[in-house]
Amino acid sequence: QVQLAESGGGSVQPGGSLRLSCVASGSIYNIGSMRWYRQAHGKERELVAVVVSTGATNYADSVKGRFTISGDAAKKTVYLQMNNLKPEDTAVYYCNIAGSEFDHAWRFLEVWGHGTLVTVSS
Repeated sequence: QVQLAESGGGSVQPGGSLRLSCVASGSIYNIGSMRWYRQAHGKERELVAVVVSTGATNYADSVKGRFTISGDAAKKTVYLQMNNLKPEDTAVYYCNIAGSEFDHAWRFLEVWGHGTLVTVSS
């Protein structure tokens, strides 16, 4: 069974930085994409950033220029460097990795982490 473990969340003042990490354990292959989502209290979960197997990245408009996603498919690890944090960045951050698993045949596999809380407050 594949599991994701996130770390790096915490409390920081506006303008501060945090680096989130997410590592997969278990057998997941051919990782095609690694994503970070977030969900603020009372709001829907939103996509923050994605990196695909080619190395291409994409970001939500609200974090462009402040957040950087990077991933290492071989190590099954994805990071999110968050700079110049704002109070509106306060949320639970979830990582998501999509790839394949083999169970009598290859099939698509998408795995979610349990989330790590980021609080930005003075």
